[in-house]
Amino acid sequence: MEGEKKYITSEELKQHNKPGDLWISIQGKVYNVSDWVKEHPGGETPLLNLAGQDVTDAFTAYHPGTAWKYLDKLFTGYYLEDFKVSEVSKDYRRLYSEFAKLGLFDMKGHVALYSLACVAFLFCIVVYGVLWCQSFWAHMGSAVFLGILWIQSAYVGHDSGHYQVMLSPRFNKLAQLLSGNCLTGISIAWWKWTHNAHHLACNSLDYDPDLQHIPVLAVSSHLFNSIRSYFYGRKMIFDPLARFLVSYQHLTFYPVMCVARVNLYLQTFLLLFSTRKVPDRALNIMGILVFWTWFPLLVSCLPDWPERVMFVLTSFAVTSLQHVQFCLNHFSANVYLGPPNGNDWFEKQTSGTLDISCSSWMDWMYGGLQFQLEHHLFPRLPRCQLRRVSPLVRDLCKKHNLPYRSLSFWEANISTIRTLRTAALQARDLTNPTPKNLVWEAVHTHG
Repeated sequence: MEGEKKYITSEELKQHNKPGDLWISIQGKVYNVSDWVKEHPGGETPLLNLAGQDVTDAFTAYHPGTAWKYLDKLFTGYYLEDFKVSEVSKDYRRLYSEFAKLGLFDMKGHVALYSLACVAFLFCIVVYGVLWCQSFWAHMGSAVFLGILWIQSAYVGHDSGHYQVMLSPRFNKLAQLLSGNCLTGISIAWWKWTHNAHHLACNSLDYDPDLQHIPVLAVSSHLFNSIRSYFYGRKMIFDPLARFLVSYQHLTFYPVMCVARVNLYLQTFLLLFSTRKVPDRALNIMGILVFWTWFPLLVSCLPDWPERVMFVLTSFAVTSLQHVQFCLNHFSANVYLGPPNGNDWFEKQTSGTLDISCSSWMDWMYGGLQFQLEHHLFPRLPRCQLRRVSPLVRDLCKKHNLPYRSLSFWEANISTIRTLRTAALQARDLTNPTPKNLVWEAVHTHG
């Protein structure tokens, strides 16, 4: 009969989860995104990971209301026969709707303006300190300010990657390239590629790139099995070198964080000069060239090589505060193996994240990301609103008996080091389960 609805089951939907045959369900309606995946602003990875299932919660979280109108042309004509909404999802969507009605997603304040002004001010201080001051300590102070500049600039890039912080999409892209590529040397294209995957597959050992740090770090003994990274498309080999490094990771964690920036530069170059399709590749490369012009020139103005090395290391060490913060948000939270599941999206976000409690005057230093769970549940919510919605998120988690962990910075560090130490001791057992002498036994027992 004409106009009669056509249905498919969830099992039938699951069959459409391969490149070239990608179907998803949103609020019970089935869409074919096989061709759209190439145009998707968020990249291919989210659709490839979530294809073959209902993705209503994830779609709601990451897209503005204007995105819904683009779905009609992708509709297959099918509806999901056994479509059900969990009580958790009902409450989550209700809360999202309340935030939207209050206009919270549009109340961005002037955070981007203040942050960019702060970055510009810090840049002037750094240039002045290097070019017009002769004191060694003035130069080291400039390195500290440069590190703070990079931290604040990264937050602007992060915000503009999740929602529009400027008056138009064009200016928003300019803010991304300026705060990311030009000022920090880290490609916004690389950040979007990895960050979108991280949000959707939060704390999946084989799908979340933010937990894939073999051979240097491992948060779980599951990584000792040389599991495959579905993000990078290769095995994460746990060889003798990885075993050795992981065995001492609770001791090397902070030193590694001090130079973690080097890895971000390397990852940027590997992506931009790869065969992978990269949005705005030319603009990203131009932005990186800007950074690798002004930064070496600035360093070269210092009087000698020892001071130049100290300047670079000091600036990198300051940014380690941000690298550590991001690790605290996830390393000691729950992990799992396998792809993300659209049916328990909310539960996975609460399970894989950890908040850092602090006073409101410290929000600028954390970039709002101390409210990590709130950010994961509402990634388009401006950072200035995260503290406001935090009690509501806490209540929702309590209602459904889901974890809501908020630790002080010190407690979160202890929890993270404890997680790393546990994995380190397990790695040592794999390396040499039978101690050969008392010295070996003492070292590997007490760390």
